[in-house]
Amino acid sequence: MHEAGVKAFPAKTAGKGNQLMQPTLTNGVKVYEITAEVIQWETEPGKKVEAWAYNGQVPGPQIRVREGDKVRLVLHNKLPESTAVHFHGLELPNAMDGVPFITQPPVKPGQSFTYEFTAPIGNHGSHMYHSHHNAAKQVGLGLLGAFIVEPRRARASERADVDYVMILNDGMHGYTMNGKGFPATEPISAKLGQKVRVRFMNEGMMIHPMHLHGMHMTVIAKDGWAQPAPWKCDTLNIAPGERWDVIVNCNNPGVWAFHCHILPHAESDHGMFGMVTALIVK
Repeated sequence: MHEAGVKAFPAKTAGKGNQLMQPTLTNGVKVYEITAEVIQWETEPGKKVEAWAYNGQVPGPQIRVREGDKVRLVLHNKLPESTAVHFHGLELPNAMDGVPFITQPPVKPGQSFTYEFTAPIGNHGSHMYHSHHNAAKQVGLGLLGAFIVEPRRARASERADVDYVMILNDGMHGYTMNGKGFPATEPISAKLGQKVRVRFMNEGMMIHPMHLHGMHMTVIAKDGWAQPAPWKCDTLNIAPGERWDVIVNCNNPGVWAFHCHILPHAESDHGMFGMVTALIVK
């Protein structure tokens, strides 16, 4: 069973999350429309679960803007209960913070709500968006996504050939990476000598120490903020709500295991499952 799972990797499943969303441009404003609705989602081959998703994918569409951009996000609620969107890590005006009964009324089924703000200068980096209403259920079912604010001028330490977002979750769908469990997880691929930037984002309720075989990671940012000095590790704790950015210098060819090192999140007597993928250096 262990061998069969490894040979199936990367296994094909229906649906792909974390897909880059292209905005429409209206009078200089980047406009994103997202619909929250109930779908069926295949986390592993043959394993379909109920998911609550933005635009039919788990994680929801990846949103990338540049600091200083004017942004409008329109949420349409097709769920059976109220919801809202919080932009985790973004320092926004209070009315745009997305917390029902604190900054806005909940968005009831059939209703829409428009969030509008300017991506803050100096607050660039790896952030997230997710539900902040009945969140243990709604985020656990898939109402989450990456919200990345790119700097006007990137630091030398941030430059990479491959930029990969890895969203971790441990809700109703089990232990997943970008909405899938091994062997349906997606490998990261790079050429020998290239640099890979991995943006870890933990949308779950547990710490996940992510461990890369064969090469070390250089940590460059936490929660969007640059580290005072980059530092090296091969295992990095990602706590709930945290984002960590690392650079991997791909100087060792091969297929390298990349997994959560809380072992029951990654392997059993039936083989590897859950939070396991690979970095492939060609």
